Amino acid sequence: MTTSTTSPAVESAATTGPASTTRAVLSLSCTNARGIVHAVSGALMSVEADITSSQQFDSPDTGNFFMRVECTMEAPLADLERALEPVEEEFGMEIGLWEASRKTRALIMCSKDGRTLNDLLFQQRAGTLPIDIPVIVSNHLELQPMAYFYGIPFVHIPLIKRPDGTDNKAEAEARLMELVNEYDIELVVLARYMQVLSDDLCRKLGGRAINIHHSFLPSFKGAKPYHQAHERGVKLIGATAHYVTPDLDEGPIIDQTVQRVTHAQSARDFVNMGREVEGSTLCRAVRWHAEHRVLLDGNRTVVFD
Repeated sequence: MTTSTTSPAVESAATTGPASTTRAVLSLSCTNARGIVHAVSGALMSVEADITSSQQFDSPDTGNFFMRVECTMEAPLADLERALEPVEEEFGMEIGLWEASRKTRALIMCSKDGRTLNDLLFQQRAGTLPIDIPVIVSNHLELQPMAYFYGIPFVHIPLIKRPDGTDNKAEAEARLMELVNEYDIELVVLARYMQVLSDDLCRKLGGRAINIHHSFLPSFKGAKPYHQAHERGVKLIGATAHYVTPDLDEGPIIDQTVQRVTHAQSARDFVNMGREVEGSTLCRAVRWHAEHRVLLDGNRTVVFD
């Protein structure tokens, strides 16, 4: 079970008794079976939790069951965790349990394009994105001033091609994982980070790394995809936010957005509109993940709105 009971707030509540109402988010997935909702409801009732929102989905394709519950209670979160343990064992569930007010700790990776990074930082600063950003990592220095403007530490991890044809990618990714551990990172966000992560790193970050790319793939690969799209006279551009997997740009999709374009717009217009769509799509995907609305169903996602 994933739980936030290690946070200082929960530890204090567990030792001194509840000082205020706890708002909790519960998510779960398992093979569908009779009695799941009844068993979960019983666990919630046992700690006198008041359900404020409940959503569920039974996948006809995989036979899996998914559920997300928001509730309030006077009991500490640890009490609900213990009440759910026999339910988790009986149905072979994957359960996540969090305090609703607790923000997800996110590390952002970027390269030179600052539009998407700025969208994330602005929404986080405005309070519309429930994440904490303790560090920004980049393989270039161009966006360091933006990080400092928002008061966030910036770590430069360059990728170097050596004269003998080798590179420092393994060392760079090892340094990244050091930062993930040092800052207790729960989510890695690739905000136009223009490097391919190794298969090993993708597996280490499985289910907790989100990438954004334009929705032309695989039609327009390589450099300047929006210019390629303009040359072909496309009428729709868009963006896809997905979890990172070893299969490049083919991880489970969290969100997608499209935008109509016309023959009257220039390639530069395509780029500007595309960056705007990418930023909004990535922010939405990060928010849904941070609010524990996204559950994995094989190569697909279940997203509770």
